[in-house]
Amino acid sequence: MIRQLAICFLFCSLPFWSVGQFSIEGDVMDEESAIPGATVRLLGTEFAVVTDNQGVFKIDGVPQGEYQLEVRFIGYKSHVQKLSVDRDIKNLEIGLDESLLTYDEVVVTGTMQPTFVSQSPVKIDVVTSNYLQTYLPSAASSIVEGISLVNGVQEVVACGVCFTNSISINGLPGPYTAVLMDGSPIYGNLASVYGLNGIPSMIIDRFEVIKGPSSTLYGSEAVGGVINIITKDPKNQPPVSVDIMGTSHMESFGNLSFAPRLGKSHGFIGFNYAYINDFDDQNNDGFSDNVNLDRLSFFTKWDIYRKSGKQFDIAAKYYYEDRRNGVKEFLTNRNYLELRGDNQIYGESIFTRRAELFGTYALPWVANVNLKYSLSTHDQDSYYGNDYYQASQDIVFANLIWNHSSQAHEILAGLTNRYQVYDDNTIATSVNNRNAPQNQFIPGIFVQDEWAATNRLTFLGGARLDHYSEHGYIFAPRFNVKYKPGEWTTLRSNFGTGFRVVNLFTEDHAFVTGQREVVIEEELMPEESYNFSFNLNHVYVIGNSQGMIDVDAFYTYFTNKITPNYDIQEQIIYSNSQGYAVSKGVGVSIQHQFDFPLAFNLGVNFQNVTENEQGQVSEIEFSPRSSGVFTTNYRIKKFDLDISYTASYTGLMKLPEVYDLDQNGDPLPQSRPTTSNDFSIHNIQLSKGLKHGFNLYAGIQNLFNYIQPWSPLTGFNDPNTRPGFSENFDTAYAYSPIHGREVYLGVKWSLLHKK
Repeated sequence: MIRQLAICFLFCSLPFWSVGQFSIEGDVMDEESAIPGATVRLLGTEFAVVTDNQGVFKIDGVPQGEYQLEVRFIGYKSHVQKLSVDRDIKNLEIGLDESLLTYDEVVVTGTMQPTFVSQSPVKIDVVTSNYLQTYLPSAASSIVEGISLVNGVQEVVACGVCFTNSISINGLPGPYTAVLMDGSPIYGNLASVYGLNGIPSMIIDRFEVIKGPSSTLYGSEAVGGVINIITKDPKNQPPVSVDIMGTSHMESFGNLSFAPRLGKSHGFIGFNYAYINDFDDQNNDGFSDNVNLDRLSFFTKWDIYRKSGKQFDIAAKYYYEDRRNGVKEFLTNRNYLELRGDNQIYGESIFTRRAELFGTYALPWVANVNLKYSLSTHDQDSYYGNDYYQASQDIVFANLIWNHSSQAHEILAGLTNRYQVYDDNTIATSVNNRNAPQNQFIPGIFVQDEWAATNRLTFLGGARLDHYSEHGYIFAPRFNVKYKPGEWTTLRSNFGTGFRVVNLFTEDHAFVTGQREVVIEEELMPEESYNFSFNLNHVYVIGNSQGMIDVDAFYTYFTNKITPNYDIQEQIIYSNSQGYAVSKGVGVSIQHQFDFPLAFNLGVNFQNVTENEQGQVSEIEFSPRSSGVFTTNYRIKKFDLDISYTASYTGLMKLPEVYDLDQNGDPLPQSRPTTSNDFSIHNIQLSKGLKHGFNLYAGIQNLFNYIQPWSPLTGFNDPNTRPGFSENFDTAYAYSPIHGREVYLGVKWSLLHKK
C-alpha cells in the first residue's frame, strides 16, 4: 500500500517539477559570419554546450533564476551577459569581438592540411596582417620586420655596409630557416640573403612559424624552422587600396593594390616601392649608417573559377632592388652608378632582379590530389669595393600531394621534384679554371599519418627520403604527440630530424665583403640535426578577460655543424665539424586581452647555442643568450584610435674577434669585446580611422635612439690606404642597429565594398 502511494505521489508531482525549467536558444557570430565550436555556459552551473556548424546553440532544462551567460572561443574576446530566466529565451544574438592576441587561425604549415591552431599536433605561431598593421608601419614593413613580433625569432644582419639580412630561429643562422610562399620553398640559398626584403606586408595575409626541424615535409634548409607566408585571398581585398609613408630620414614607401574580377575569377594586383637616398653617419666611421636603395615589387594572384569547385590559384611576383652604401662620395648625387668597382672610392652596390611564379592546382581526374608548383629566377650583379660578384640561380619546384581521410586517420603522401641551377664568378662554380655551373636535381618522397586516437590524444608520424647526386639518399623522420588534459590546455611533444646541404657561396655574405680570404679546407658534407621539443599551451579566463600562456622547451643536436672560423684575422675558414653543436633553450609567452580595449603580449626566450670541437666548447656567434618581445595595444573606440607600443630585447651574444688599428695602421694588441652588450629597441605607433575609408598613422621607431656603441666596421681608418681598401677592413661586427631614432607618417585609403 505504501509503495503504491509513493508511486502515485511521484507521478502526480512530475508536472510541478517541470514547472520553472526553460530553454535558451541563440546564435554566436562575429562581424561577418557564424562561429561554430564556441563554448556557451551558465557560470556557476553545470549547463554548457558548444555551438553547431551554423553557430547555433540550445541549453535545455534551465531552472528559473538569474544567471551570467558566458561565451568563449579562441581568437575572440570572451562575452559575458546577465540573463533573467523566467521563460523560454529564443533568437538570442551574441556577437564576439576579435582579439588581437588569442588567435585560432586556420593554419597549413605543420601538416600541409588546413586545421585550427588549437587542433594542430604541431606547435605553430601565427601573425596575421591585422596584427602586422597594428604594430608596424604598413607601407614600409616586410616579412623581416614582421618576424620581430614572434618570440625567439630575430633578424640577423650579415654586413655592416650593405646591411643584407636573414631570419634566425632559436639562435640558429639564417640559412637554417626555410622561408616558403604559400607552401612552396622558393626562398633558399641566394634568395635567403637578397630576396626577403622584397616580400612587403601588402601581400601577406598571415605568416606561420614552426620552430625546429621540418625537413620531413619541406626538405633541406628547414633545419632551424619554417616560415610560411600565406598571401592574401583576392576575394577578401578591397577594390582599390593605397598606402603611402615618409620618414624623418627622407625615406619614402608606398603600396598600391587592386582587386579586379574576370567573370567568376577573382584577382589581386599590387605594387610596392621603397626609396632611401640619404647619407647619415652618426658613428663617424665615414660610412652611411643606413643602406640606400630603390626597390620596386609587383605581385599578382588569381583565384581561377572552376565548375568543379576545385582549387586553382596562380601567383607571380617580380622584385627589383638597387641597393648601395659606402663613403659619402660614393653615394652623393648617385655617383655610385659611375663608381661601381672603383679602387679608390669604396662602396657596395647590389642590383637584384628576381621573378617568381607559384600556385596550387587540384587535379580534375582524381580526388584529393593537388599540385603545388613554383618557378623562380634570381640574378645578382654586385660590387663590393672593387670586387665584382655576379650570381644567378634558377629553381623549379613541384610537389604532388595526395591526402586521404579514413575514420581517425589523416594520411598525406607526396612526390617532390626540385631542380636548381646556380652559377657565379667565384671558385664555387669553377673546375680547373673553367666555369662549371652547379646543377642539382633533387627528387623526394614523403608520407605522414595523423591519427586521432581519442578526443584528447593525437599522434603524427612521418618520414621523407630525398636523393642528392653528390650525397646519396637522406632520410628524415618525424613524430609528434598532442594531448589535451582539459578543454583549454594542450600539451605537445615533437621529435624530428633535419638535414641541410650547405651552399656556402650563396649563404654566407662574409666571403665577398671585407678583405678576408676564404679558405675551404675540404669538401663540405651535409649538416644533420636531431630535435626534441615540448610545448604547453593554456587558455585562461580572469573575470571577463582572457589570456594564454605558452611554454616551449627545445633541444637540437647537430652532427656536422659547419661554422665559419674567424680566429685568423685575414681568413674565414670552413671545414666539416669533428665534433657536434647543440641549440637548447626555453621560451615563455603570455598573451592577455582585458575586458576593456587593452591587450598585451610578452615573450621571453633563453637559449644556449654552442659547438664542441674536440672537447673545446664555444658559443656560436651572433646567437643571443636571451631575447624578449613585448607588444601592447589600446583602442579608443569613440575616436577610432589605436595606440600601439612594441619593445624588443636582445641579450648578450658572442662576437667575432676583430682588431682596430693604431695611428700607424697596425692592429692593436687587444681585440674589441668578443661579447656584445644587451640592448632594447622601443617603437610606438598611433593609427586613426577617418571617414570615407581613410586611415592616418604615425609613429617613432627606436624611440630612445639606441645605437651600437662600436662601428660595425673595422680597419676603416687605416692611414695607409683609402677607406675600405685596407687589408684589415672587415664588415662583420654588426650585431645591433646603428640607424637612430626615426619618425614616420603615413596615410592609407581603401575603396569600401558596396553593400
